[in-house]
Amino acid sequence: MPTDPILAAGGFGEVARRLVVAMLIGCALGINRDLRNKPAGLRTHALVALGSALIVVTSIVLAHAVTPPDAGSVLRVVQGVITGIGFLGGGVILRDRETQSVTGLTTAATIWISACLGLTCGAGQWQLALLAVAITLVVLIFGGPVEQAVYARLRPGGEAAHRTVRTPGRRATDRARD
Repeated sequence: MPTDPILAAGGFGEVARRLVVAMLIGCALGINRDLRNKPAGLRTHALVALGSALIVVTSIVLAHAVTPPDAGSVLRVVQGVITGIGFLGGGVILRDRETQSVTGLTTAATIWISACLGLTCGAGQWQLALLAVAITLVVLIFGGPVEQAVYARLRPGGEAAHRTVRTPGRRATDRARD
């Protein structure tokens, strides 16, 4: 067992890299949300990813500070973050009583994936985190146009039949905010 518990997480330089990469990944997701004028943006996503990475690194350090090391404690921390982040994501989901439209689901999902990516970085799984953020950005950037094309092709009335919003003063086919 290392004399300095932080060595269990790879040393100070490795811990710094894990935290910075998590924050940068959160920034990438947040910029995507900011560019679409969504309620949770760069700072929220960066802080969620950073906080998730920090708690995993801390749990790794603390798990190795005891004899014998308690690997199960790290998994319990991961479970707690995944459960707890749902409350933050739930705060961006809104339902309009008048139109019965729901908004914010994709932003809530990006907050959740931001936490997952932070956990992955905190565990030192660089390749997995980078692959996952690339896939996430592909879904965020191209998912809407693909969804619209599929509905236009497969459903009568196209995309408008999928997400019809009836708000006074607006056309019924205006798309609901994501």
